[in-house]
Amino acid sequence: MEISNDSGTKKPKRLTSVVWNHFERVRKADICYAVCVHCNKRLSGSSNSGTTHLRNHLMRCLKRSNFDVSQLLAAKRRKKDNTISLANISFDEGQRKEEYIKPTIIKFEQEHKKDDIISFGSSKFDQERSQLDLARMIILHGYPLSLVEQVGFKVFVKNLQPLFEFMPNSAVEISCIDIYRREKEKMYDMINKLQGRINLSIEMWSSAENSSYLCLSAHYIDEEWTLQKKILNFVTLDSLHTEDLLPEVIIKCLNEWDIDGKLFALTLDDCSIDDDITLRIKERVSEKRPFLSTRQLLDIRSAAHLINSIAQDAMDALQEVIQKIRESIRYVRSSQLVQAKFNEIAQHATVNTQKVLFLDFPVQWKSTYLMLETAVEYRSVFSLFQDHDPSYSSTLTDEEWEWATSVTGYLKLLVEITNVFAANKFPTANIYFPEICDVHIQLIDWCRSSDSFLSPMALKMKAKFDKYWSKCSLALALAAVLDPRFKMKLVEYYYSLIYGSTALERIKEVSDGIKELFNAYSICSTMIDQGSALPGSSLPSTSCSSRDRLKGFDRFLHETSQNQSMTSDLDKYLEEPIFPRNSDFNILNWWKVHMPRYPILSMMARDVLGTPMSTLAPELAFGTGGRVLDSSRSSLNPDTREALICTQDWLRNESGGMYLSSTLFQP
Repeated sequence: MEISNDSGTKKPKRLTSVVWNHFERVRKADICYAVCVHCNKRLSGSSNSGTTHLRNHLMRCLKRSNFDVSQLLAAKRRKKDNTISLANISFDEGQRKEEYIKPTIIKFEQEHKKDDIISFGSSKFDQERSQLDLARMIILHGYPLSLVEQVGFKVFVKNLQPLFEFMPNSAVEISCIDIYRREKEKMYDMINKLQGRINLSIEMWSSAENSSYLCLSAHYIDEEWTLQKKILNFVTLDSLHTEDLLPEVIIKCLNEWDIDGKLFALTLDDCSIDDDITLRIKERVSEKRPFLSTRQLLDIRSAAHLINSIAQDAMDALQEVIQKIRESIRYVRSSQLVQAKFNEIAQHATVNTQKVLFLDFPVQWKSTYLMLETAVEYRSVFSLFQDHDPSYSSTLTDEEWEWATSVTGYLKLLVEITNVFAANKFPTANIYFPEICDVHIQLIDWCRSSDSFLSPMALKMKAKFDKYWSKCSLALALAAVLDPRFKMKLVEYYYSLIYGSTALERIKEVSDGIKELFNAYSICSTMIDQGSALPGSSLPSTSCSSRDRLKGFDRFLHETSQNQSMTSDLDKYLEEPIFPRNSDFNILNWWKVHMPRYPILSMMARDVLGTPMSTLAPELAFGTGGRVLDSSRSSLNPDTREALICTQDWLRNESGGMYLSSTLFQP
């Protein structure tokens, strides 16, 4: 049927496109329509509209009816320009919406089903590959599994690739588990081939449903001297997992990855965790490490959690004063008139600040510090303000202002130190010693206060710090000594300030500790040279072969060789001048370059510098709560939850986060 879209004096235009075999062109008033003979949909039939929109409709409409669309595809390939100009397509929005709202699964012709690969122009569509891409996308970006059943997603994918067959979220879940298993095998092989040792961090997570989780992450420095972090396990703890069973859960995870014999340090996020838990883990691990004592398996507690905890102690002690300051700021900002009066007093009082009063966000203690810092600068204005506005009732006494000023000074130091910790996503262990020592020195000074308010607060903070220091001071000092800019000099400097007359004894403890650890590495090196070490490991073998019966001889040989004139790596390193300090110094690059000069000491430096001295993510550095799992993940079953969280971490670190690589999609 031919209907002209112009006046009757013009010759009618022939309908040459094959799409008109499936449409009837009708005219109503001055408008032409194309009516689909299969579904009676009405689209624009004007000659100015072209036929692209008709072909697009037919590909959907015909596929619903399982019609052969090869003629349409062939006609499309014959076009000179294979691209579709969206600017020239006109359609009725209501029709379009109705047309797309019910995407359905495509029925393939029998000849197309072979290998699930269908030729579409110059490209190929692979259903299996696309399903794998989808599962990886969901894992990588943390999307909910229910994404595949959302209408908007189906519309988007169907318009992008009409041949894609949708699958239920249960099938996506299976694909995600399969990806997890393959990636886990790769991760297992990679970790067990590492020359260095593994440091393990253990973090407690929670959810809005009050569930508890245990996140175990491996930290290590790879062969390129790059610091790495990989989540190994994300364990759901039920009511049966009491604190007494935590060591068994952790040891089970270590055995699963076969790294219990490669463990160097264990970092927990809370100083209040029972020491018996770590002791049981250390004893179990030491069974596979006869050359290293339980003392040499470092027991670390998170430095960032310590700083957060003592900052919270300071704010808890000042809580009533903080609340008064909040009420004062809230009143000043209650109206423009009050704000104007306050600003006028500030101008006359010549307050030398450009800061604006604001209310804090209580779950971020840094914001509370900034609020206090600003309020203290307006102290004189608040004191005068009460004389000009009788409605202002949250007045602070001079003593309370002094307390606020002192606590603000305490918090300022803690904010600066936390900023140092949070500056790098994966900071090396050497940066922590000077920062923690500064806190130690300030706490000693604060405890000397005669103020009845400040002294008890400082003593509470100091008691918490001392518990941390007793566990971690040696590990902190070891990392500082292995910084060529400091060596033993930094330990000598800070310990003289902290310990005074007893500093020499404490310095000797550090010196003896690093020598003891270096001797253990020297023995391991000897075992490697003699071929009795585990393949791909710097650790001695624990098998019951006849060679292992001479372990005592190996130790004797190493100890007696110390009396010879040969200078050890450690002695050579400590005797040489310190490296000049500069802002762009990279300690891992330094050790990478100097590895040939210090072959044994560099092995030790790799493990010590890779120790996680803090487990708090930079984005949570100032938070008053812990890690909370989102609802989309907490609602999953434990196995799927662990698979998604672990695999997401591995894929993000793979190829610099670019997971869309052809080598990653092999089934």
